Amino acid sequence: MEKIYETDPYQTQMTAVVESCTQGKKGYDIILNQTVFYPEGGGQPYDTGTLANAQVLEVHERNGRVVHTCDVPLEVGSTVDGHINWDRRFDLMQNHSGEHIVSGIAHSKWGCDNVGFHMGSDLITIDLNILLHEDQLLELEQEVNRYILEDHPVVITYPTSEELETLEYRSKKALTGQVRIVSFPGADTCACCGTHVSTTGQIGLVKLLSVQKFREGVRIELLCGNRAFAYLNRAFEQNRMVSNLLSAKIFETAAAVDRLLHENEALKSRIRAMEDGHFAQLAQNYANAENVTLFENDLTPDALRRLCSAVLDTCHGFCACFSGDDNSGYKYAIGHSGGDLRSFTKSLNAQLNGRGGGKPDFVQGSVSCSKKDILEFLEQQS
Repeated sequence: MEKIYETDPYQTQMTAVVESCTQGKKGYDIILNQTVFYPEGGGQPYDTGTLANAQVLEVHERNGRVVHTCDVPLEVGSTVDGHINWDRRFDLMQNHSGEHIVSGIAHSKWGCDNVGFHMGSDLITIDLNILLHEDQLLELEQEVNRYILEDHPVVITYPTSEELETLEYRSKKALTGQVRIVSFPGADTCACCGTHVSTTGQIGLVKLLSVQKFREGVRIELLCGNRAFAYLNRAFEQNRMVSNLLSAKIFETAAAVDRLLHENEALKSRIRAMEDGHFAQLAQNYANAENVTLFENDLTPDALRRLCSAVLDTCHGFCACFSGDDNSGYKYAIGHSGGDLRSFTKSLNAQLNGRGGGKPDFVQGSVSCSKKDILEFLEQQS
């Protein structure tokens, strides 16, 4: 079988003869005498497209043959036209080529080995076996993009076994037989079976998004080519909308958000102080009471807890505080100084479609029922 994608990754269509067609688990597995479809491997996903009237769903290599899994069968011996999804292929070429350059330059600068590579539908991850930090990530990104803009040729060779012995190249495993070497001169030389651009300028851009500690080294998330441009356009549009909402200039949104957060914290402190004053007054209204049930509007779980605690300091028995409405349900905070609410809480949650718990003498949670249901339940328990 001729694997056209190895010698010409820019060829998007072909005419081929169907050598076999068998029904598999995911569709019909078809083998051709030649193919432009790249099979999944080396961290790169498979191509999709069409063979005659069949949709190519997956492509894998089995025992040296490329198997095209299609949605309908094709007649053995027939000649079919094949077309790959070029947008998908070129996206993968950009991202795979960008990964080579990032891995190669990181290796030459800090001695990192690429020990893991995944090309997902959203982003790429590279696992390196040496710790890198944010400042090194910025330096790496700048060098990678400088190299891309210099528009170096990408060279693919098939060295002899003798030539391989003296050639320095990256490979995750020992290789036998004919080895395909992909070289980005001055940046990376690697054994690879994937598809790549012919010159680095076609990658356009590499954006390193994050670096996180992973095992003994780091995992880098990145985007290349059109994916990187799309990501930056979305980020710009988001920042533009934030800029408009905050009436701040594009490069001053972070300072505006920081100011807004400080103002919000100050408002929260004032609201908390006002709530605590209100709760203290309510608590005095129930001084020396035995059992207390309160319904208050628009309280957070924390405010509900503080209300219940304030009343417990003045009453002598049981205190149940609720906040909510009949449509969305009620949050609760219930306390009983020196008491045991475990059996009570279990019955409450069971009968009022609730969930929650806590300490034996203080519990919090929520119920999905009406105010009338709550009052009837509490009446039954008294």
